[in-house]
Amino acid sequence: MKRYVIRRIFSAILTVFIVLTLNFIIIKAAPGDPIKSLMGKDTNDPALRAALEEKWGLNEPAYVQYGSYLINVLRGDLGTSIIYNSSVNSMIGAKAGPTVLLGLTAALAALVVGTALGIFCAQHEGGIIDGLLSAISYALDAMPSFWLGLMLMIVFATHLGLFPTSGMTDPRSSYTGFAHILDILRHMALPALTLALVSVPGYFRIAKSSVVQVSNEEFITTFRAVGMSEKKIFSKYVFRNAILPTITTFGITMAFLITGVTLIEIVFAWPGMGRLTMTAINQRDYPTLMGIYLVVAIGVSVVMIVVDVVYALFDPRIRYE
Repeated sequence: MKRYVIRRIFSAILTVFIVLTLNFIIIKAAPGDPIKSLMGKDTNDPALRAALEEKWGLNEPAYVQYGSYLINVLRGDLGTSIIYNSSVNSMIGAKAGPTVLLGLTAALAALVVGTALGIFCAQHEGGIIDGLLSAISYALDAMPSFWLGLMLMIVFATHLGLFPTSGMTDPRSSYTGFAHILDILRHMALPALTLALVSVPGYFRIAKSSVVQVSNEEFITTFRAVGMSEKKIFSKYVFRNAILPTITTFGITMAFLITGVTLIEIVFAWPGMGRLTMTAINQRDYPTLMGIYLVVAIGVSVVMIVVDVVYALFDPRIRYE
């Protein structure tokens, strides 16, 4: 296992390097100009443009810009935002917390609820509850996340007044301690619920199909024939085998956390990396975009390594050596 993990770490480092290089090439080749965003649409002063390009190093050849950026990244410096004139490290650091909090909460809730419902329906396949939950899961899967978020906002925020419509905290109140935590939870309720509802169908279908498939395996039939209890069969054999696809789904969900919550952050004005990413794309803020994509690549690599290790823990048959 140790040798496998070491190999995966080296593979992850190579992957991150390739992603960093491709991101640099694609972002530089994309249409748009950050200098034009700084100057404004009505300003076309060649001297001002030349000065701004020199300030941000955009007058250098592409390979020189890439080399400088790579050296800075190895030093832990993601550069300075062209639009905001702030450190990309500090900007991502300030936005990563809210995004991880929202995404992780929604992902864990979807994992628990979707898996539990999928297992229940697999054990009662063909029943009324199974048919009802399956229909609901298909309906939720067909709903765009932003539309569902708006509907929840109209019902629970506008009409019922139970939750706030936007932001992470109440700017008019200076809560501290436990009251501050409750304020964050109230603001997070609707966006987290939206993300969880659109994610539950995936976990539901995977858990249900996996349990049904494993339950119909010949070795499970043999255990039943020799009189082993259903509880022991499920906990020791069915669950451990059926949970592996769910672990994969959860790992992928966590890896692509930022892209998954972008629309929800915009709908609910949640101060996370999703909104920062959209702003950077619209303004062609090269350093911010490359910094965000680099963080995403590192996150994907780390999560995939963790998923592989968890696989081995749940299934002793897996031997990476």
